Amino acid sequence: MKRPTKTLGVLGGMGPAATAEFMRLLACLAPADVDQEHPEVIVYNHTATPDRTTHILGKGPDPMPQLRVGIAKLVEWGSDVLVVTCNTAHYFLDQIRSQIPVPLIHIVEETIRQAQKLSPRGAWLTSTLGTAQTGLYQKHSALMGYSFHYPTQLEQADIHDITDQVKAGDTQKAGERYRQVIRMLQKRADLPIVGACTELPLAYRYTGMEEGRFISCLESLAKGAIQYLYAL
Repeated sequence: MKRPTKTLGVLGGMGPAATAEFMRLLACLAPADVDQEHPEVIVYNHTATPDRTTHILGKGPDPMPQLRVGIAKLVEWGSDVLVVTCNTAHYFLDQIRSQIPVPLIHIVEETIRQAQKLSPRGAWLTSTLGTAQTGLYQKHSALMGYSFHYPTQLEQADIHDITDQVKAGDTQKAGERYRQVIRMLQKRADLPIVGACTELPLAYRYTGMEEGRFISCLESLAKGAIQYLYAL
């Protein structure tokens, strides 16, 4: 296997643990036998980016300027292709996608592709309040011909709180709470769960539930990056 010729830029820090998990997955999924066959990666853990959901809900500063700063720096530093390890950030990125000077591997599109493979008849979408309110996944799934099932408003609020627990480092309790929500959803429709926030795969690890019934947005993004970098 030859070393990829393109350098991957990772705009992370949204949150830091999710960015670290993406890098772990990227290393695990790379078809490489030695260090030199892994892709060159530039990671910008840009934790100064304002909270995306808080702004969408009208309670905080606009993250767009910092997203632009992060993208510009990664391109300046030599990135040939970008990923951003935050789903809600893609609501803002969609508004400027045509202005980004290098390709963007889109976490929403990659996650829907993996959901289509695992469960063509649909899946439950679990995400932050910001992602839910913007209709980000609804927009892209309609374009890609896929159907999601959605939690109630109360369940959605619980799921958002679970992502905040992971950001605060309380991942085990987040997983226990996530398991309860998932059980309620799957009682209504026995479908896989899509973790459409980069904190949710970290919580799912602590649910004790079957891995094959969960679509991780982080793993989906890592698979998309590997596909692109190695031209598989």
